[in-house]
Amino acid sequence: MQETPFCLRVAHFTPYSMSDPNTTNFINPSTFILLGVPGLERAHVWISIPFCTMYIIAILGNFTILFIVKREPSLHEPMYYFLCMLAVTDLVLSTSILPKTLTIFWFNSREIDFSACLTQMYFIHCFLEMESGILVALALDRYVAICDPLRHSTILTNAVVAKIGLAVVLRGIMLSLPFPFLARQWPYCRTNIIPHTHCEHIAVTKLACADIRVSNYYGLFVLISVTGLDVLFITVSYTQIVRAVFRLPTKDARLKTLGTCSSHLCVILAFYIPGLFSFLTQRFGHNVPLHFHVLMANMYPLVPPMLNPIIYGVRTRQIRDRLLRLFTHKGT
Repeated sequence: MQETPFCLRVAHFTPYSMSDPNTTNFINPSTFILLGVPGLERAHVWISIPFCTMYIIAILGNFTILFIVKREPSLHEPMYYFLCMLAVTDLVLSTSILPKTLTIFWFNSREIDFSACLTQMYFIHCFLEMESGILVALALDRYVAICDPLRHSTILTNAVVAKIGLAVVLRGIMLSLPFPFLARQWPYCRTNIIPHTHCEHIAVTKLACADIRVSNYYGLFVLISVTGLDVLFITVSYTQIVRAVFRLPTKDARLKTLGTCSSHLCVILAFYIPGLFSFLTQRFGHNVPLHFHVLMANMYPLVPPMLNPIIYGVRTRQIRDRLLRLFTHKGT
């Protein structure tokens, strides 16, 4: 006998599906069901291997960055303070997604409480916006260090760095609050099954049997006001940096100066490119398989937390030297 698919079995027993299309008795679910990667359920265990590996690397790498910067007084500078903010953001972002995803893959634990689902949605949006803001702060640090190096320490004082960090945190907190509040007010009368590994905003609101244009418009507003403006600011900063670099007298000086920006540029690309690709496939890739949408939606909150400490650890000499010294002392 052929086994009934899990999603059909859940839909059969769920009290949230509508038997009468004309009914107005909307009931909100107490729990949602996360399917994982639809169509690839039998491969969940294999998919969990790269996911778990990325999570372990992200945890170890970002804690290592925090440990080295805290331990070394010579690294108590604006760039490394911003790097610590980035590490904390990456730790929270990856932890808000991976543990639940892995329980789906390993233990088939698909249920998530409605409030927990909205909380996860909030944390994902909040810390993605914080990460984008921290990348802007790092671009500002590179701009001042290259275009006005003599005043770097007087412009980016500890007080200024703290204010920038506070502004980034407050922006993320305030702009992300409407997402769960709007999602909570919609009636979910069709089903409580989310074809995803986590409570992504679009995946959740698509289940609502109401006009969700307000959520869609607000999501577009946040995309433009946060990502759009941040990318614009980073572009302007690096335009000025490139102009300053080409005014340097020798080729070696130009390459050395650009080398100080290489880590930051790699981190920017690792953050924005997967996010942009995921957004474009969701909005316009109507013929793209659902499992590809889900896998891509997992890349932009998971790949940057894994890559960021590797990029800065390998390409930033100060961190690389402290890390080698740490292992050398342990070995002796």
